Amino acid sequence: MKKYLVAGLMTCISAASAFPVAAQYTDTAGKAAAVADSIPAPGLNWNVPPVKRPFPYKSFILPAGFVVYGVISLHTDALQDINETVHKEVYVEAQPRKTNIDNYLQYAPAAAVYGLNIAGIHGKNNFVDRTILYGMSSLIMGVAVNVTKHVAGEIRPDGSNNLSFPSGHTATAFASAEFLRQEYKDVSVWYGIAGYAAAAATGYLRIYNNKHWVGDVVAGAGIGIISTRLAYWIYPVIKRSLFKNKEVHTIVMPVYQEGSLGLGLVHHF
Repeated sequence: MKKYLVAGLMTCISAASAFPVAAQYTDTAGKAAAVADSIPAPGLNWNVPPVKRPFPYKSFILPAGFVVYGVISLHTDALQDINETVHKEVYVEAQPRKTNIDNYLQYAPAAAVYGLNIAGIHGKNNFVDRTILYGMSSLIMGVAVNVTKHVAGEIRPDGSNNLSFPSGHTATAFASAEFLRQEYKDVSVWYGIAGYAAAAATGYLRIYNNKHWVGDVVAGAGIGIISTRLAYWIYPVIKRSLFKNKEVHTIVMPVYQEGSLGLGLVHHF
């Protein structure tokens, strides 16, 4: 029974995150207007002075709550009991056959963005912009996950090491899902739903494979979503500041993924 509850929990997380609350601001006429949480569409004149963009804090409340839950689960007996109970039901008693699908599924939503564009279903941004956005998201997420892992020092369920909290696979999956949602939310809401479903499945499989506790997975989901939403809020400011009067063809940027630091090269032909 508990394993179905875990699946339901991951479904609720993905469903809630796929429909974020839009932040609002009051315009000069006193009317409420929504604040966009993405960068402008291709073809925008970047030389036009940007309108001041308030930080869309409302869209960060839910994923921040996921992170808080995960942190509390490290030190609260009641939530640790949930971790232990779910672990017993999903792994110990069920004795499932391990799978490595989660190693690939975590990247599926991001891969779908490029696959859809190749198929002629274009998203919000061109190749360079969306690649930089995904790179920024991965950098933010990778640093946050790996620093937190070493600070928390939580033992994995299988006892292999003390880098259980938070789940890096889940963070990657939800960052990818939010990337897919951001790029295609104006095309169809179902793209975002599909991406979050894949992310939720990744989180469940991390528990199924005896690699993470429930709290690790919930916190990883929050970090992943926050990372991508931050990237979409920060990038327009950076692009206007650095490339205001230039057409960008090549970008070199740092990449931090799965504990490895490297450089990413993006060139638009």
